[in-house]
Amino acid sequence: MPLLTRMLTAPLSIDVRRGAVAALGDLLADRRIATEGRVAIAVGPGQGDQIADHVRGSLTECEVFQVDAGTVEGAVSLGSKLRAGSYEAVVGIGGGRTIDATKYAATLSGIPMVSVATNLSHDGICSPVASLSHDGGKGSFGVVMPLAMVVDLDYVRAAPDRLVRAGIGDVVSNFSAVEDWLLAADECGERVDRLALTVARTAAESLLHQPESIESDRFLTVLAEALVLSGMAMSFAGDSRPASGGDHEILHAIDQLYPGTANHGELAGIGAAFCYHLRATRLGAGEERLAEILACLDRHGLPRFPGDVGLTVEQFAEAVQYAPRTRPGRYTILEHLALDQGATLKAVEEYVQAHGG
Repeated sequence: MPLLTRMLTAPLSIDVRRGAVAALGDLLADRRIATEGRVAIAVGPGQGDQIADHVRGSLTECEVFQVDAGTVEGAVSLGSKLRAGSYEAVVGIGGGRTIDATKYAATLSGIPMVSVATNLSHDGICSPVASLSHDGGKGSFGVVMPLAMVVDLDYVRAAPDRLVRAGIGDVVSNFSAVEDWLLAADECGERVDRLALTVARTAAESLLHQPESIESDRFLTVLAEALVLSGMAMSFAGDSRPASGGDHEILHAIDQLYPGTANHGELAGIGAAFCYHLRATRLGAGEERLAEILACLDRHGLPRFPGDVGLTVEQFAEAVQYAPRTRPGRYTILEHLALDQGATLKAVEEYVQAHGG
């Protein structure tokens, strides 16, 4: 008999609403997550401790660990503590860096992880990828996808607006990633998982023309769910391809060359817009999508040009030149065009002049 379906990895539970944290204890008591209630909680700076207090009373044994958020060293240290304590599951509470470190630690420990996001800065809140800093810079590591995730909109609203808006840029960059995937299929014969591609593109489409802002619960719900869909698309594909193309190569290059310039989602948005500029001017396609992306970024107060994040045209061009080195073997619009230093600088200047007015 032919295989009629395929098994897909997806979270056991997704809860996005106001007051969702109140039900976290009941979720963790689910015997599919923790049979005996031995759960560790990893918190980063911010609101994590407050949320941890909500669940202590409903668990048999619960220990809270502070995470050196965003570093391989911190994640490995947490992993050692999780193994030593024989915990059944770990809850990562905080922003993207805390959740990424907890995902990595949970993977090292071989236990499930529950993601509790306090901001919506990027799709790491529910993805099989962890972005962590190390001595050589910053890298992406394959990890097990969170078994369940919670987004309490009350806590998201308490986060800095900039961290909430940033997720918009990360979701919108899916358009660029998908186009790069299709380009790699045409030029290199790379296999495309059409389901993963559809989920990633649907996530971006759901957000692109939303008329409301982060002041609206409805908009925050759409944003959170779009980030979840992006994470699921990567899980279906088995790598970050559906949500990471030339746009993310550029952001990783900026992170390495000019660390601290801006956050992940902000740089992803700029990277996506610039990659579409390259498509429009060098391939004669994508001009309408470029206009939609720029309008979306502008509507939500996200940076669109190098100067918006404190980079000169020359610095951004340098990052674009460096970008392919951040993902060896990945074929994107940047590898396809293979612009030299002079042509890259000209392309960045054209982008700013054409759309910066």
